[in-house]
Amino acid sequence: MTVRTRVAPSPTGDPHVGTAYIALINYCFAKKHGGQFLLRIEDTDQVRSTPQSERMILESLKWLGLSWDEGPDVGGPHGPYRQSERSAIYTEHCERLLASGHAFKCYCTPEELAAMRARQTAAKLPPKYDASYRAFNNSVAAEREAAGAPHVVRMVIPDNGTCRFEDTLRGVIEIDYSTVDMQVLMKSDGLPTYHLANVVDDHLMGITHVMRGEEWISSAPKHLLLYQYFGWQPPVLTHLPLLRNADKSKLSKRKNPTSILFYQRAGYLPQAMQNFLGLFIKSASEEDEKTSLQELIDGFDVHNISLGGPVFDTSKLDWLNGRYLREELTTEQFLEAVKVWALNDAYLMPIAEMAQARITKLSDLGALTSMFFMNRIEGLTAEALRDGVKLEADQQRAAYTLALQQFDALVEWNKVRVEATLRRTAEVLDAKLKDVVRPV
Repeated sequence: MTVRTRVAPSPTGDPHVGTAYIALINYCFAKKHGGQFLLRIEDTDQVRSTPQSERMILESLKWLGLSWDEGPDVGGPHGPYRQSERSAIYTEHCERLLASGHAFKCYCTPEELAAMRARQTAAKLPPKYDASYRAFNNSVAAEREAAGAPHVVRMVIPDNGTCRFEDTLRGVIEIDYSTVDMQVLMKSDGLPTYHLANVVDDHLMGITHVMRGEEWISSAPKHLLLYQYFGWQPPVLTHLPLLRNADKSKLSKRKNPTSILFYQRAGYLPQAMQNFLGLFIKSASEEDEKTSLQELIDGFDVHNISLGGPVFDTSKLDWLNGRYLREELTTEQFLEAVKVWALNDAYLMPIAEMAQARITKLSDLGALTSMFFMNRIEGLTAEALRDGVKLEADQQRAAYTLALQQFDALVEWNKVRVEATLRRTAEVLDAKLKDVVRPV
């Protein structure tokens, strides 16, 4: 058997360091066993998925030093490798489930579903699809189908029993079917949900080992049932611990930057980031913490990964990056790295356009443009943040809060969207735009 693993990110924002961590594990495992590593784009969320985000995912993983044997950019015998281009495949498999009685059409209205969940909440039960609504498959379903009412397709979950499966890292896991929801497989717009597309794609692409984040443990019964319904052999499952902040909470951008591109822009070397993530999958007994990708592959053992959750310690990353800058680069290579990082026309041109309109002599450039060559702006006191700001302190805090909520939801960052965000914030606060722009 040829080992085949994959990473399957969703192109709905900046590429997350967690994606890089999962990709590195799948890559090392496949290469350790002489296998193949695939990249698949899971873009069934047509509202939030963007070509720009897909491009950033590919660029960031390549920057990290990873490559793939099959994917949307390199092709392969199991394509297409974008789920948005595989709709006919999912429709065919959904019809198979309907024909075999392992799925059913659900004509419930949003109001009926809301009432059902309200009853469950009142009874202190976990909210999930009420099996009694499957009666709609009879007279009510026929009536609503004849009227052209929208519907989704849901999978059948056993009324009782336990899903029991082996996890490479965690041993035997048991989950009662009574806690598993009758998952929507096909949405009313004819597009599949993650669960159907994921299982169908993994099987058709010959994935032998699924190594993914631990947040998917609760979905394993649904996926394994789908394998059973189709009569397929399921892959070996490994649920990996999530990256953590220093306080052991789930890594979030509120406490640490989570975008791979942030660290690239901040001036970290790809070798250092690769090494840093590699420490999470390397035996703790090894002395020198500097390592190469080939060494990670050669020494890879999934049982080296601690279930406690690796801590994303940026001070360790800083230490490693400093070592690589000093120990791995000649002065000529160091200068070239600086040029690639920031001293290139693509990066400097927009800075030059802004600086030219504000400058009186070239020696002003340092102070005027320093923020474009810094990781974070340090030393901003409350007094400094209030300097020249006409908003009252409470109103200024409200402006930050409102703007941040909107910035967090932005998929694409550009002048038009950022300005629109600040205009909306000013309107809500009934403030002048310039007074909101100044503190931001």
